[in-house]
Amino acid sequence: MNKIGIIGAMELEVEQLKTQLSQASITRKAGMDFHEGILNGASVVIVRCGIGKVNAALCVQILADVFQVTHVINTGVAGSLNADLDIGDILISKDALYHDMDVTIFGYKPGEVPQMGFREFSADEHLAALAQETCKKVNPGIHARVGRVVSGDQFISDKTVKERLISEFHGDCAEMEGASIAHGAYLNQIPFVIIRAISDKADDSAEMDYPTFEAQAAKHSAALVTEMVGKI
Repeated sequence: MNKIGIIGAMELEVEQLKTQLSQASITRKAGMDFHEGILNGASVVIVRCGIGKVNAALCVQILADVFQVTHVINTGVAGSLNADLDIGDILISKDALYHDMDVTIFGYKPGEVPQMGFREFSADEHLAALAQETCKKVNPGIHARVGRVVSGDQFISDKTVKERLISEFHGDCAEMEGASIAHGAYLNQIPFVIIRAISDKADDSAEMDYPTFEAQAAKHSAALVTEMVGKI
């Protein structure tokens, strides 16, 4: 039987999902509350992991070890790195990589974790296609596309940094957890997909746009995830 782990970095990103959960029980591990129950007919575990790569990686490992999840969905918000992605649009991961991993002095590519043999963690193609198909149904007015998530322990709000992430990593959106969740899912052989609603443009306007649009963005993501889990 499938059991789907749903991870959000902030409470805003998971609170709407938790209100729809039935037969719920809560397990606390590593300072995180794991809400296990039924969402839209599917067995799920919903958790706020906290912000940043370490919190995200710990969360995936707990989902694997304690709850034996069969799939991982990471929902949340991100800054756009792609001119075709505006505030309110949704980015569904093709893959994810780190933008703040740098061991290039030893011959590795920018973003490549040493000894991994690659730098891009590929999302599950079926989950990505399902997310895109489901988004058309539940968010018909929202533009959704498949692309690359780039992650690092920093909020991107500088045009120069944004341009580097585009030119060096070909990123479509920037945030702080996705690549770590992808990394953890890969090591545990768990299919994953990252869903990011665009809350800002990851430039000099990000500091103003993010608080204004984060709630709207989270709402669109929650609608997509709720519908999607019933189809896995």
